[in-house]
Amino acid sequence: MSYELEEITLSQSIFYYLIEHRELREEDNISLYKAYTENENIMDLVKRQGIIAESLIERYGNIIYLIPNEDNTYLGFSKQNLKSILCKSTATDKDYYLSQFVILTLLVEFYDGQGSSSKARDYLRVGDLLNSVSERLKEGIESSDEESQDIDGLAFSNMLEAFEALRSEEKGSRAKTTKEGFVYNILKFLQNQDLVDFIEEDEMVKTTKKLDQFMDYNLLNKKNYRRVLRVLGVVENE
Repeated sequence: MSYELEEITLSQSIFYYLIEHRELREEDNISLYKAYTENENIMDLVKRQGIIAESLIERYGNIIYLIPNEDNTYLGFSKQNLKSILCKSTATDKDYYLSQFVILTLLVEFYDGQGSSSKARDYLRVGDLLNSVSERLKEGIESSDEESQDIDGLAFSNMLEAFEALRSEEKGSRAKTTKEGFVYNILKFLQNQDLVDFIEEDEMVKTTKKLDQFMDYNLLNKKNYRRVLRVLGVVENE
């Protein structure tokens, strides 16, 4: 397939815009948005550049996203990056996996994967999130033994140990050594990524349009949704 010079130039402009902003909204740059959505050659070129940069280019609704692959530490976050951002300075792997478990729990609390939209609720209290994390960790331990945890790579007992090692203080704590502060820092990180709105004064979390679209279009197909549920011990392994 041959491409016109103008198509190549426009595709490079779109990809550079995505590198800079991570998303291209129709209302923010209508000319680049239309070039991508109305010209298959340009769309193909942009997606090819995404593959070279170990990323996906996907359009959800009227927004085009740059989504780094899981192992893309240049455009995304490495495990070490996330550990330093989300966990205490002396954090071990079990603290890191606990932080990821908190995020998975939040997703399942908000989305049920059913119907035309996966959204199941409008908001979540931080206290309810903490309770849900504790309950799901205990359920995970009850529904699996040490051998199956090793096979799945999900040590519920280690994550619960890390969770229980965090002090419990009054709401509003910012210290990563407390349960409240641990979750606070995770929510602030998600807010900085434009995935949630964290209303601190009300101890309330809401999801953004960006996360809603990403869940509806990408994560919550039946296969991926059941994977998330299995991690949380909600359904049995098939």
